[in-house]
Amino acid sequence: MARPQRSLRLRLTVAYTGLFLASGALLLAVAYGLVAHDLASSKTPSTADPQLLANCKTSFGSSKTGGTIPDAKLQQQCKALFDAGANKQRVSTLHNLLVTSLAALAGMAVVSAVLGWLVAGRALRPLQAVTEAARRASHTNLDERVAFRGPPGELKELADTFDEMLDRLDAAFASQRRFVANASHELRTPLTIMRTAIDVTLAKPARTTGQLEEMAAEVRAAIDRAESLIEALLTLARSDRGLGLREPVDLATAAEDALDAAAGAIRESGLEVQAVFEPAPTSGDPVLLERLAANLVDNAVRHNVSPGWIRVTTGQRNGEAFLDVSSTGPVIPEDVAGLLFEPFRRLDPTPGGNGLGLGLAIVQSVATAHEGTVSAHSRATGGLDVSVVLPCLDAAGEV
Repeated sequence: MARPQRSLRLRLTVAYTGLFLASGALLLAVAYGLVAHDLASSKTPSTADPQLLANCKTSFGSSKTGGTIPDAKLQQQCKALFDAGANKQRVSTLHNLLVTSLAALAGMAVVSAVLGWLVAGRALRPLQAVTEAARRASHTNLDERVAFRGPPGELKELADTFDEMLDRLDAAFASQRRFVANASHELRTPLTIMRTAIDVTLAKPARTTGQLEEMAAEVRAAIDRAESLIEALLTLARSDRGLGLREPVDLATAAEDALDAAAGAIRESGLEVQAVFEPAPTSGDPVLLERLAANLVDNAVRHNVSPGWIRVTTGQRNGEAFLDVSSTGPVIPEDVAGLLFEPFRRLDPTPGGNGLGLGLAIVQSVATAHEGTVSAHSRATGGLDVSVVLPCLDAAGEV
């Protein structure tokens, strides 16, 4: 795992050095061109310094035969001599400038490579921390964090995002472990009830028909509870898996059907029903959305008080379809209301004493699968307000 990082560090170092060499070479070329232009345009001593020209005439004014060289020819010879000397000086100056600049550029390239290696290592240090944290992390050890303390920037954002991902994974695995443990316990409960009822009845030496019928009733009730639990778990798994079917669905129709199905329990509890059904068109799995509405109504009926009431409202709000279910009931702390969407979360911890604890969990899972949201707020006088918001289906049949 460390090898790719060293390769990236090397590539960054080469890139830094290459950029420095390119910019240095460009700067050297510009400087060399400017110096060469200045030297080429400068005047030679033959025209710029009369004193040097006079000295030249004094030194070379006589010919080998003892005669005097004419001034025009002498001036021409002196000028050629001065031009040759100046040109030689320019060539020497440019050569020295080029050699010195190339040597300095080579030395600075080495320095830039060393500094680039150090800077790249420092810049990639958070990536190494992320890699090490990812290597240490597993489904049984998700408490590792990068906890990068560097200055704000892309690398710190990456490290913080990785830490947030580990937080979500840790919470998801913890929730899954709780769900498995609670599901195992809930499934064992009806089996234990059936086994106990059968063992106690069979242990009696003279079993009567009434005792056998009582045992059968207990076993039947335990079977019904186990069946309801399995059905709820399958619904939860189905909604968590995502949608495989999308059809136009009106939440108003689903809510009305849910109230009709719960009419018997509502009458037995003596609850008052307030219903306002405005069209709330959306798109999704009809079975799951009907189960969502049924769970909300069943939850409002099951956890109510007598005398009490239930209010079911559907419609469109802010361009979205909504289903609101409010009810009276026991006083629920506000910080507990949001936790009721967790699987097997019940106000009454007694097994079987307050439903399965999956009703609102299924509601949240179905709403999430339909790209919607669900929220719950406790009422000051007791009870709960639950609101489901889903994307609205327009007249053209599009969400």
